[in-house]
Amino acid sequence: MQQKIYDRLTIIEKNCTGYIGTKELLQYGLTNRQIGRLQEEGYLEKIVNGLFWLSKAKQDKPSEYKLIEVCLVNPNAVICAESACYIHGLIDVEPEKLSIATKRSDRHKMDMPFETSRHYYADSYFDNNIITVETAYGAYRIYDLERSISDCIRFKDEIHPEIYEMIISKHRKMQEDAMVKRMIAYAKAMKFEKKMREEIRKE
Repeated sequence: MQQKIYDRLTIIEKNCTGYIGTKELLQYGLTNRQIGRLQEEGYLEKIVNGLFWLSKAKQDKPSEYKLIEVCLVNPNAVICAESACYIHGLIDVEPEKLSIATKRSDRHKMDMPFETSRHYYADSYFDNNIITVETAYGAYRIYDLERSISDCIRFKDEIHPEIYEMIISKHRKMQEDAMVKRMIAYAKAMKFEKKMREEIRKE
């Protein structure tokens, strides 16, 4: 390709966070064919259709790239359960699959280049206890610690036993009466109150 294309890519690198969409690349004057060539040559790493990482830029991907990429692909997604517990520092080992929460009505395709576990939530309870984390590369959304532990109990059968026991063990050391009451109320609303009471001390 002509040198001016690589020069244009240098300008793009200076003006974006590292992640960029096809629409933005086209706005910079690149064609779909040129985008394809840049991908073949390793200048662009395809995340999903329509989203790229500038792989030959001077910066490396951020450590939380999976969280950011999930929320760039679907801004309504939320990191949940054991993955959220890992981010909150409750466990030391990163789960093999990234747990993602979306509304049942959400039809976004999320074919990520890494393993994920998608959980569908009723719309009425989805938006509670969400924390938005801003980074230099983009924002991601995650449930707070209390909600994350509750969802681990809810999805117990889908979590590796050693990771689950680590989460519950640490929770029992830090739980307070107010936290227990809120967790039981959430479990009752989501119809897993019996399972919740089996895992934590009663009110």
